[in-house]
Amino acid sequence: MADQRKLSGRVLVAGHRGMVGGALVRRLAAENVEVLTLGRSDVDFVDQAATFEAVKTLRPDVVIVAAAKVGGIHANNTQPQAFLYENIAIAQNLIEGAHRADVNRLLFLGSSCIYPREAEQPIREEALLTGPLEPTNQWYAIAKIAGLKLAQSYRRSFGRDYISAMPTNLYGPGDNYHPEHSHVPAGLIRRFHEAKLRGDPQATVWGTGTPRREFLHVDDLADACVFLLNTYSDETALNVGVGADISIADFARAVARTVGFEGELTFDTSRPDGTPRKLLDVSRLAALGWSARIELDDGLKGAYSDFLERGLG
Repeated sequence: MADQRKLSGRVLVAGHRGMVGGALVRRLAAENVEVLTLGRSDVDFVDQAATFEAVKTLRPDVVIVAAAKVGGIHANNTQPQAFLYENIAIAQNLIEGAHRADVNRLLFLGSSCIYPREAEQPIREEALLTGPLEPTNQWYAIAKIAGLKLAQSYRRSFGRDYISAMPTNLYGPGDNYHPEHSHVPAGLIRRFHEAKLRGDPQATVWGTGTPRREFLHVDDLADACVFLLNTYSDETALNVGVGADISIADFARAVARTVGFEGELTFDTSRPDGTPRKLLDVSRLAALGWSARIELDDGLKGAYSDFLERGLG
């Protein structure tokens, strides 16, 4: 249900040093709120007692759970225990910590990987738990499902105004450009940039290039989060995306154009593709009055500029 409320008071962004958390801090600067931050340099979110104490000490009015252990298909496949255990611990410690500190409003950020691998496209919120998950990121997905169910349970058990949002694939400033553990956009930016500097005649894209994905700029996600905190209060976790998808091959070509790599793209079919298609149905969020605004080409230019400004190239 929609509820025209204005975000105010002390807003805590947990995980502010990550790509999503950084975008939230930038966006909240335009709101009439006091922004509080907690990151891994401040507290280990896997440590329950330390997390409870940190949230209690800050006394926020609103908590946004943007903290998570994240990575691409390779990272998920090679670190299953860490992706499952750490993300479950982060979610439960921050949500229970908020409740213990008597924080009545919270936004939990999940991921579109929570949906079944063979979900009908575009994926509606009702598809949750209707089929098997994509094996390559099931560890992260299960932890995120647990987090959004926790948020729902605190609504039902204690009347807390805890909501959840499920963003699609993200890119933008502040991304992680690790050569093995990054997501697709950051991984391609780094790989194509380095290939351009070396003068390579070709560069490799992992997988066949045929899967279709939806890419949302992280600043659009941050804007959607503020919009939801201002207008939304219900236990249904809302999808956040752009409502259109693109093949990995075409996305890779767009990244190559942005970076200025003019060589040939080859596809390493020994690498897993993941889910064949993942496009979110964003009609619920659109009906509330929000839609993404940043075009892919513009967003990629900004992401590449950030990569260069951070001296990663």
